Amino acid sequence: MKTLIYILVVTLVTIMFGCNSTSKPVAENNPNAKTVAENKSNNTTSDSLWIKNPEIKYEILIIDGGFNPWLQSTAKPRGVYTQKQLESRNAPWIIEWNNRVRSPKTKLDSQLFNLHIDYDTGTDYGYEVNYLLYNYLVYFQLKNNIRLGGFTPRP
Repeated sequence: MKTLIYILVVTLVTIMFGCNSTSKPVAENNPNAKTVAENKSNNTTSDSLWIKNPEIKYEILIIDGGFNPWLQSTAKPRGVYTQKQLESRNAPWIIEWNNRVRSPKTKLDSQLFNLHIDYDTGTDYGYEVNYLLYNYLVYFQLKNNIRLGGFTPRP
């Protein structure tokens, strides 16, 4: 399956494997999205969020210990921003993200920006993937005190 968007962010290995969230998967209200976040050992959700849509063949995988709780407690609810607004915010941030993947400015950059985001501005990924991508990029910038340029991140 061709993957259009594939995000794997490993910020701190300790956080990734050491912290568990007890929140529900956030993509459950998108009928086309399937979320894989169940931890079979204790029936809580894990720190990963995986959304797939077989119709347009995209995948988004976010692995970060604090993202799900942040999304549910801090992020603006769905519907506050239009899809166009989310796309206009995502595009410059993703360009800068990919620039840092190709040529990290610091050692920290090489640890944080390790995978390219394949995001085509001409493709309609739908509201849900743009919403989650936008919020992850906001969360990432605030958490790591990094600016990806363009707009100032705001939850």
